[in-house]
Amino acid sequence: MKAFHGTLIHSPELGEIEILENTLLLVADNGRIEAVEPRIERGEVNAFLQSRGLLLQGSAIAAATENGDKNVTIHYLARTQFLIPGFVDTHNHAPQWAMRGLGQGLHILDWLDRITFPQEARFADAAHARRVYARCVDGFLQQGVTTASYYGSRHPQATDVLADLCFEKGQRALVGKCNMDRNAPDTYRDADAEESLRDTEACIAHVQSVDPGGKLLQYVLTPRFAITCTPTLLRGLGDIAARSKQSTSTTHNHPEGMAIQTHFNEAEQEMASTRELFPEFRDEVELYSHFGLLTPRTILAHCCYATDSEMDRLGELGCGVAHCPISNMTVGGGFMAAPIRAFLDRGIPVGLGTDSGGGFSSSMLDAMRQALVASNAREVQSSGKLKGLSIPEVFHLATQGGANVCGLGDKVGTIEVGKEFDALLVDANPARPGVMTMVEDDDSLATVFEKFVMTGDDRNIEQVFVGGRLVKS
Repeated sequence: MKAFHGTLIHSPELGEIEILENTLLLVADNGRIEAVEPRIERGEVNAFLQSRGLLLQGSAIAAATENGDKNVTIHYLARTQFLIPGFVDTHNHAPQWAMRGLGQGLHILDWLDRITFPQEARFADAAHARRVYARCVDGFLQQGVTTASYYGSRHPQATDVLADLCFEKGQRALVGKCNMDRNAPDTYRDADAEESLRDTEACIAHVQSVDPGGKLLQYVLTPRFAITCTPTLLRGLGDIAARSKQSTSTTHNHPEGMAIQTHFNEAEQEMASTRELFPEFRDEVELYSHFGLLTPRTILAHCCYATDSEMDRLGELGCGVAHCPISNMTVGGGFMAAPIRAFLDRGIPVGLGTDSGGGFSSSMLDAMRQALVASNAREVQSSGKLKGLSIPEVFHLATQGGANVCGLGDKVGTIEVGKEFDALLVDANPARPGVMTMVEDDDSLATVFEKFVMTGDDRNIEQVFVGGRLVKS
């Protein structure tokens, strides 16, 4: 077992930050949080552990074995250290890891044609996929992303490689082969809807064979967006989603069926092209719901231009929003500040996404900061109607909010008894100095936390745990 004594910080509810000082945290050997006991002084820890049949590792190991008690290793946190939940990245493109920062300022469809599709086409080579994806997963874990919802390339073999690496390296992940059977280069699109669906079924089977219990991996149906999918393909993916909800043949099933992700109301150029291809639908909500792709497991990336009627309908359907403030303001064509306050006011689940490489940064800390900027811009645009976000709110979106969007809110997102121990050990005063604002002797814990959120980086993230497993040290 693992035990920690010190400060824990999490956000169980939107806008709420809970700072638990002098808290003893126990993590069982199955990776679940067994106890969260606040207001225990350091000198009282040993007696409390003994009351639970636990013995500190060291001289007591022999007695523990003899008496049948469990031994436990404890980590005492310093004043500048604290535990927070792992970050949940609700939207990113694993094949774009090596092209982050390229093509900034291009309109979305131009960016896809000139930068993205040529880069993603290279993933037909499984060796190339393994090299880039290994760096990608390592990079996200380095920055404290314990859960990620990944778009793969259109290639099934490369998508299998991505799933394998997430599982091997210990990252919790939703992984999906990108479905696209039109409006892409001949070198980078599925031959037809039948091939795309067949490859999708094979990838689903692979993910479920790699992690039969679904402890870390889930498959996520991934139509890139309506522009690159024929009606036949969209209908076939909707059929898979419907069957997954009805089936009880696998432990990967969620009560609401398989996860789905796509881009939604991202940019004016994209929306205009969608209307030309699907003139029979009033808007994108009507389009995707017609094909059975809007469910409580659906993750809609961007949502920059959603109308009031679309937002009301999304609330009824239970879909989640992946807010990607960095890419919204650098790729797509315009300064796109999504109306996140309007989604939150309707009770629609919202999480943050890095969207790297559309977003130049793969840091969830950067995504939180940019979410503040975007919300302030939206407040001005709305003449004060849509209030800007706060630091507690963006922290919630990066943790519990993102977990809710990914259908994992009952498993991760906060540090609570019964949840998986997906957590970051943050040190505001690390041995290797970074750029974070210095911590002063009279700083409160709330001040130290605010300094980390606004100025810290991966150098302040000393350790990363996923399901109790140490994946960065």
